[in-house]
Amino acid sequence: MANTYTQINIHAIFSVKGRENIITQNFRNRLHEYIAGIINNTKNYSLAVNGYKDHIHIFFELNPVNSLSGVIREVKANSSKWINENKFVLGHFNWQGGYGAFSYSRSQRDHVIKYIMEQEKHHAKKPFREEYMELLRKFEIPFEDHYIFEFYD
Repeated sequence: MANTYTQINIHAIFSVKGRENIITQNFRNRLHEYIAGIINNTKNYSLAVNGYKDHIHIFFELNPVNSLSGVIREVKANSSKWINENKFVLGHFNWQGGYGAFSYSRSQRDHVIKYIMEQEKHHAKKPFREEYMELLRKFEIPFEDHYIFEFYD
């Protein structure tokens, strides 16, 4: 794509199916590194990956040749396969069916990266449900919370 110039900064969030707290410290950092690798291997640019026991935040520059849904699909499919192959959890691991995604300007990048990298500290004070709903409200995204937090996608 000659003469195409973009900067599309995306913050996406998705959680474990059933919102189970099964992303434990014994593999959490490796999972984040693995997801960053998936993002980079899909010709995007990973800026931050972190999360907590039941969800993941990813922040990346989206390459305009890719669709957001395609990138999220690749991240979720490959990371869940990796978790299952390495038997990091009992039973079969799955991510939820959907995700939240928010765009930010270049001037906001450092703030978003800091926010994502401080997830464990952040969730000592605020549960994921509250965090997620605040983001949806901040970005004025209409939602019905019974769909967001249902246990079966």
